[in-house]
Amino acid sequence: MFAMVDISIYNERMTRNLDTALVRTFVTVADMASMTAAANALHLTQGAVSQQVRRLEETFGCSLFERDRRGLRLTRSGERLFDKARRLLNLNDEIWTEMVGSTVAGQVRLGVPYDLVGTLLAPVLKAYAEAYPQVEISLVCSSSPELAAALAAGTIDLAVIEERVGPTSGECLAVDRLVWVGAKGGVARAKRPLPVSIVADTCAFRPAVLAALNEHGLEWRSVFENGNIDATTATVRSDLAVTAWLASTVPADLDILALDAGLPPLPNFAINLHLPRHGAGPAALEFARHIRDGLGRQRQAA
Repeated sequence: MFAMVDISIYNERMTRNLDTALVRTFVTVADMASMTAAANALHLTQGAVSQQVRRLEETFGCSLFERDRRGLRLTRSGERLFDKARRLLNLNDEIWTEMVGSTVAGQVRLGVPYDLVGTLLAPVLKAYAEAYPQVEISLVCSSSPELAAALAAGTIDLAVIEERVGPTSGECLAVDRLVWVGAKGGVARAKRPLPVSIVADTCAFRPAVLAALNEHGLEWRSVFENGNIDATTATVRSDLAVTAWLASTVPADLDILALDAGLPPLPNFAINLHLPRHGAGPAALEFARHIRDGLGRQRQAA
């Protein structure tokens, strides 16, 4: 009888162990506010993601998500779980890195748009380099359409690409506002034709910006293009032109121009992670995880 009681207690305790795969799915769905986006991020079917969330809800005996107009949002129970779940995953990943991280070596070639390499992705690059000192990192900075072509050609191993919000073959990491940017207290925003500075004619934002200007019937002229992000920034700081950037990448010494400046609204853009269709190696997969987790933490802190 004593032995049977001991076994039952042991079994009860065993059922109290959390399945980190279910926890990771829960956190990803919460970050993305979408089963579909989470499925893309986790390389699972939407049905598998739904089933894993349901299993976790059955484990705790409560609902973790509810749906509103903007998608899925956490219930009060889900909110109580979320921070601890993320801490659990971070500890899991830290242990994994310490135990097996030294086995990741070789070379990884990452494609990044000009505007993201020194802003959103700078902490991620530093963290990855510190975690995997044996990996040789090569950065390829270019416009998003050029990065997509390089990934398809196999000249880079993974890419972060800016695209209009909508269907994508990649994994949506974040959605940001495309905004007009000008010098603080500048007058370029009021000039007609509007002086516009765009980094390159292949810039992912260019078609959206020009379409918005044309639909608004706003006359414009190009001040600078086919250069680099530093030169574009200089023209804006000098109040020679305005430009369009993602809100999260705008330097503190420049203005995000309000709609009452007479400029047309711009669409939202997604920051998407793309891996090659033929599969990625361990160094690239680990880089993808760092990018995913790093941008997730930045969204939580915002």
